[in-house]
Amino acid sequence: MKSKLLCGMVLFMVSATTMAQQSFNTPDLATDALASAIREQNESAMNNLLGDNWRDFLPPEGVEPDAVDRFLRDWKVRHNTIIEGDTAHLVVGNSDWQLPIPVVKTAAGWQFDIKEGAEAILTREIGRNELAAIEALHAYVDAQERYYALTTHYAQKIVSSEGKKDGLYWPVQPGEAPSPLGPAFSPKKPGQGYHGYHFRILPDSQSGFAMIAWPVSYGETGVMSFMINGDDRVWQANLGEKSAEEANAIPTFNPDDRWQQVAQ
Repeated sequence: MKSKLLCGMVLFMVSATTMAQQSFNTPDLATDALASAIREQNESAMNNLLGDNWRDFLPPEGVEPDAVDRFLRDWKVRHNTIIEGDTAHLVVGNSDWQLPIPVVKTAAGWQFDIKEGAEAILTREIGRNELAAIEALHAYVDAQERYYALTTHYAQKIVSSEGKKDGLYWPVQPGEAPSPLGPAFSPKKPGQGYHGYHFRILPDSQSGFAMIAWPVSYGETGVMSFMINGDDRVWQANLGEKSAEEANAIPTFNPDDRWQQVAQ
């Protein structure tokens, strides 16, 4: 609970909006109160700052477990509240990481406004998911190469059949060598995806294998779709609202004019 509560507050991966209840005479007092609530693990203070239902907006999969420590370290290094008119933003650390939730001036005083920060929050979450999808595709290429070293052919499926090693992942017993790929590409809950993306193996006559990735929910968990083959170069395209339908209709790795290569 501690990890989900506090890490969620630091990264603020919310998908809906709510307005904080507590107000302050200055934005610095508001941001100081937030840092204290995070440092002291004070759930009551969090409720006062962001509203009683802020936990409802956290993603079910949680976030990075070291996010709280990183935020508090950056806060100690440097923190500043930048005011522009009736809006203020907290920045921390040498890299000036900006809290996506602004503090806004209202008739009652300065308050955290999750509604105003919703777009920035969503953009950051999508960006993280897209980077994770690209990293996962590179991991897939490495896994296929390891599988080929074991079998002299490439795998045609991500998860092996029960009791077999005909895919890139299979469960192992203690002391056994791990499978070429971990289980994350095939989540326990159907439709859940991995960091907001679905993955499917594609055939490729030139390199021997390929894969395509597309958002679980277009515009919410991701925007771009991605492809990779044995050359380990990633291609991207915005397939729009019908990303899932478009991605599943692609029979082989053959990027058309919609696809552009991602800079390495």
